[in-house]
Amino acid sequence: MYPHVLYPMTDHFNLVKPHFTPPLDDAFRPAVMANRLFEQEAAPTGVPLIFGLERDSGRLSLFEIRVFPEDHPRAASNLFYAERILKFLLWQRGGRRVYVGGPRSIGEYLQSCYSSGGKRNFDYHFMSEQVYEEDFRVVPCEPSQVPAEQDVGEALGRHLDGCRIGFDLGASDRKVSAVSDGQVVYSEEVIWEPRKHADPEYHYREIITALKTAASKMPRVDASGGSSAGIFIDNRPMVASLFRSIPPERFHEIRNLFLRIRDELNVPLVVINDGDVTALAGSMSLEENGVLGIAMGSSEAAGYVDVFGRIMGWLNELAFAPVDYSPTAPADEWSGDTGCGSQYFSQQCVFRLAPRAGIQIPGGIPDAQKLEFVQEKLYAGHEGAVKIWQSIGIYLGYALAHYASFYDMQHVLILGRCTSGLGGTLILEEARKVLEAEVPELAARLQVQLPDERSRRVGQSIAAASLPKVHKSTHEAA
Repeated sequence: MYPHVLYPMTDHFNLVKPHFTPPLDDAFRPAVMANRLFEQEAAPTGVPLIFGLERDSGRLSLFEIRVFPEDHPRAASNLFYAERILKFLLWQRGGRRVYVGGPRSIGEYLQSCYSSGGKRNFDYHFMSEQVYEEDFRVVPCEPSQVPAEQDVGEALGRHLDGCRIGFDLGASDRKVSAVSDGQVVYSEEVIWEPRKHADPEYHYREIITALKTAASKMPRVDASGGSSAGIFIDNRPMVASLFRSIPPERFHEIRNLFLRIRDELNVPLVVINDGDVTALAGSMSLEENGVLGIAMGSSEAAGYVDVFGRIMGWLNELAFAPVDYSPTAPADEWSGDTGCGSQYFSQQCVFRLAPRAGIQIPGGIPDAQKLEFVQEKLYAGHEGAVKIWQSIGIYLGYALAHYASFYDMQHVLILGRCTSGLGGTLILEEARKVLEAEVPELAARLQVQLPDERSRRVGQSIAAASLPKVHKSTHEAA
């Protein structure tokens, strides 16, 4: 690993200037390098700090780090470090209650941050009101008082037997496929605008129509599986951009939408986040596990299949997870927090860097056209446009090193409209340079790639259709 230049912050937490500097962002200070330095410095005298993140149905995951003792001269730096770790964990795994087992000053600080009106007011209300439907709590305690881990994941998917329906609900189109014993026998893609419709019945009619159309192409339906952007708990969309126009007083109809559809079809139905289905499709195609999928589109979306082939039920909302600790890092427009993934791995990053690259994007056009405008500059060899995608690649290299602290991963699939054509090639080239130089032990075991023909063999619709398990008696009775 290269030597680095330190940049102390006012709270005694040292930032690190990376060896590879994004050509359009000299101020970038990767989270992974600062964390590694802190961990090295704290190791000789460090004490344990254990996070226990409790989700729905009593599921709880643990994450342990070491920090300076409270009487250490560097103890003040614990607060920044612990808060950034918790922020990442909260959006990676989710939590309605977080146990903080360790120095009391850290637990009380995090309790203050993640409270109504606190520094992380957005996160507090988001987890409380939109995801888990109960008050979010941080519980300071001793390490021995953190409950035992209960977080084994589910072996969802990979069931290709029988007649199945797979669907994917996107922001601009909805896709559905009829799948018979793993083969697509019918598929359709229909343009729709779900984000503009405030009536839950519109969404119900559109989705049930798609499913019944697919059903009509098979002799029977044994199961249905689907994917959609958003946070799903037990087939219930808790937060989803598709339904952003639904008034709060009617959102309970959306929460129960897929349960209603399941009962009407009278077959097993499973709906999960589209990022997890993408990771599942990649795992099925590669015939490997430990897959993290990252989609760079309007924002950053992610999904994960663990090394045992399970879907963990985590949020994987890496758009909100910090990757840059620079005090001048850009702020996320929704949460207000700085240095989070949405500003580094999406078209938002392209738009942010374009003026620095000497590219003025026309106003008054949709974001998709704005991205195409900059991509055309890239294809034409515009030097500034090349630097945009090189910067994203460097961001990604350091982010993957950071993600490896939280995910046990063997493969990373990079996809989304920002990775098409030359842009994807530049991103991968720069990311690999960073990994090979900064974390060679990770680079040696991690495969980072764009989807190729092999990984496209199992599409989103087949992976979605494979989610529910069907008992053999169902086929025999049909």
